[in-house]
Amino acid sequence: MIVVSSSNIAGYKIVKTIGLVRGNSVRARHIGKDILAALKNIVGGEIEEYTKLMAESRDQSIDRMVNSATELGANVIVDVRFATSMIMSLAAEILVFGTAVVIEKE
Repeated sequence: MIVVSSSNIAGYKIVKTIGLVRGNSVRARHIGKDILAALKNIVGGEIEEYTKLMAESRDQSIDRMVNSATELGANVIVDVRFATSMIMSLAAEILVFGTAVVIEKE
């Protein structure tokens, strides 16, 4: 499955628009990681524990969106965007969405 943030792909034409597809993941922070993050916050620098948590959430969200598009018969997802939101004080959602389409070589 090709997944792009652009509206088209060079050398291909969209022959069918299927519609909106999405995937999301809600993750809660872990108290152990929060302690490490708090210590890291004092000295500065990247908080690797949260970076890894967000990367896993993005990957899972993309996988869910791709599965949805595949079930609908798409071979590409165009105009892909990400959004995040805080669900509660210790949990965040990653949402990825795009337009499922079928493409063919020009």
